[in-house]
Amino acid sequence: MPFKLFKSYNAYQSLIALSILALFTFIIGCTQTTTRSAEVNLPRYQVDAQWPKSLQKNWIFAQVSSVAVDRHDNVWVLHRPTTLLADEKGAQQNPPANRCCVAAPAVTVFDAEGNYVRGWGGPGEGYDWPKQEHGIHVDQQDNVWISGNDGADHHVLKFTREGRFLLQIGKPGKSLGSNSPSQLGQPAAIESDLAANEIFIGDGYGNRRVIVFDASTGAYKRHWGAYGGVPDDGKMAPYAPSAAPSKQFGNPHCVRRARDGQLYICDRPNNRIQVFERSGKYLREFFLEPQTLSGPVADLALSQDSAQQFIFSADGSNQEIYILERSTGRKLGAFGRPGRQAGEFRSLHNIAIDSKGNIYTAEAGFGRRVQRFSPK
Repeated sequence: MPFKLFKSYNAYQSLIALSILALFTFIIGCTQTTTRSAEVNLPRYQVDAQWPKSLQKNWIFAQVSSVAVDRHDNVWVLHRPTTLLADEKGAQQNPPANRCCVAAPAVTVFDAEGNYVRGWGGPGEGYDWPKQEHGIHVDQQDNVWISGNDGADHHVLKFTREGRFLLQIGKPGKSLGSNSPSQLGQPAAIESDLAANEIFIGDGYGNRRVIVFDASTGAYKRHWGAYGGVPDDGKMAPYAPSAAPSKQFGNPHCVRRARDGQLYICDRPNNRIQVFERSGKYLREFFLEPQTLSGPVADLALSQDSAQQFIFSADGSNQEIYILERSTGRKLGAFGRPGRQAGEFRSLHNIAIDSKGNIYTAEAGFGRRVQRFSPK
């Protein structure tokens, strides 16, 4: 008999009971996992390779640094006209060397169907256009905000939707550090709060803070660093998976506001998203791709369901978009991969979402395009 292998019959019975219990627990666990997945109802996305429609007038995009969606579901694209490659500038020469190509306006706008609406941007009277375009944001009053991240770009600009200049905060030249109330430091990202008439800036490639201004006057209101503390511009050790989390922002590369007022900050070099109240009070953080050493958290967008239960996080290093549970930061799914075909990414840099849940992506570097992904 099998129980002769054991010291007693009771020991044999105990082993059988434990085995049945383990099997029962496994079955229940699988059932619960399946149930949880069904309850989440994870969104699925497919690239719309026909969006946008071809650019007019022999125009071409250079590095596309940012994309935004306004309250009318128009899509605003910011690119860097001066980064056209040598073989893309023939038509701009005098006389033209060939028919290819002419840089599209730095700010190029499409409607939801992908039709060209308007374009403008570049140096003008009364303001300092950035040397290297970086971020674009359209507030709920249809004002357009622009940032730059060149070593001399320490300001943001505000325009009407038609491109008429309204306001400049900061000025080019030299940063005054992460605790200056007036000067920025290569600002990366912009977000607005209509009810409070405030503008939030992820500041940035040079500074290590989020700073808030009055959206009408540009008057300083407040700023904070990682964990809601005072930012420090001292030397920082590079990110390491085994090291303790940094007490300072590496680069607050995105600022996104949820409908409940919470602010989500992409600390790109430190592989994390930190969450704050609009006052700057720290709430929580979660980490993504901890083994990646090249700053995976480039940008994020919040889903358009009533609870905004998902975060779509753009990984600019591994070239994917992650679907996260907003309440916990838990990774639920992903789409995209590295490559140059439709639906793939090269230098994924920025992300936006419209009222219907369509996701728009901007590719800088050698990606140089904007793509749309539609929910299936």
